[in-house]
Amino acid sequence: MNPPLLFTSLRTRSLELRNRIVVSPMCEYSSHDGFANDWHLVHLGSRAVGGAGLVLTEACAVTAEGRISPDDLGIWKDDHVAMLARITAFVRSQGAAAGIQLAHAGRKAGTAAPFKGGKPLPAAEAWQIVAPSPLAFAPGYAQPHEVSKSEIAAIIGDFAAAAARALTAGFQVIELHAAHGYLIHQFLSPLSNQRSDAYGGSFDNRCRLACEVVEAVRGVWPAELPLWVRISATDWVEGGWDVADSVALARRLRPLGVDLMDCSSGGNVAHAQIPVGPGYQTVFAEQIKRETGMATGAVGVITSPEQAEHILVTGQADAIILARQMLREPYWPLRAAHELGHPIAWPEQYARAAWVGRESPRR
Repeated sequence: MNPPLLFTSLRTRSLELRNRIVVSPMCEYSSHDGFANDWHLVHLGSRAVGGAGLVLTEACAVTAEGRISPDDLGIWKDDHVAMLARITAFVRSQGAAAGIQLAHAGRKAGTAAPFKGGKPLPAAEAWQIVAPSPLAFAPGYAQPHEVSKSEIAAIIGDFAAAAARALTAGFQVIELHAAHGYLIHQFLSPLSNQRSDAYGGSFDNRCRLACEVVEAVRGVWPAELPLWVRISATDWVEGGWDVADSVALARRLRPLGVDLMDCSSGGNVAHAQIPVGPGYQTVFAEQIKRETGMATGAVGVITSPEQAEHILVTGQADAIILARQMLREPYWPLRAAHELGHPIAWPEQYARAAWVGRESPRR
């Protein structure tokens, strides 16, 4: 009997993931000056212990100014590497691959953490935020500074420098954050990019930053290691970025060295009406995979093992990227294997609790 597809390995370049379950980047807002700490070690490490194939960090800022909040994880200086290396060593020791999401928040930077109110920081605590055009994200948000071409070049360099640090820290996968209304997405969408130079206007121009960041990161990231990109496949607003644009972007990024598109949506404008429901974004992963041949990851209200397996069996995606369900249940892969009838090795420290059909005597 063949194993469930969820528990078959996934090869991405030279890296072979033990299964197709990926822990999605999920902001923890628990850093000081960008440094990872024991919270991140336990949070990410527990998902590796729980059986995931790949564990991705939360959005990790490539510059201090690119943080969503003052509490964001960062990788903009060499001092950040040591604790990140401790985390990757533990994650990898548990049989999972270690991945990092590199990000710049653009005009959505400089807010308080959600559990601290989530509002733009007061002027005394704020910093200069940047964007492709001087358009605030929403009423009450600061007007961003429109980045110049020289500033764009510097940001591209920041992504490359962060990728080099990620390699030193022991990460095996980089995911570039081009979704949810953050800087790269802001350049992609005509709703947030109203430039008239080489980085705005036409579709090709709006894609230029994404392509140049990919090229710069690939310039320092080993050819044998995978590079993924998270996109918002649609803005959910008429006249904005849409799934046809995402297909076209995938076609441009694949020959530049991108191996998988992580297909999310929304986040670029505050007034978008998003029809959230079980598997509501899976159609985007399916269309991009079908029309481009690129591997895709499905994300968005995927909660049950049967649902995840169905997505894979029907060819809609190559990986299942779990977010909130993994917050609720760090050991979801172990339960999924049980419910799908697939034998899976538990950590030896937990083996006495493994589902074997009947409880063994306590010792």
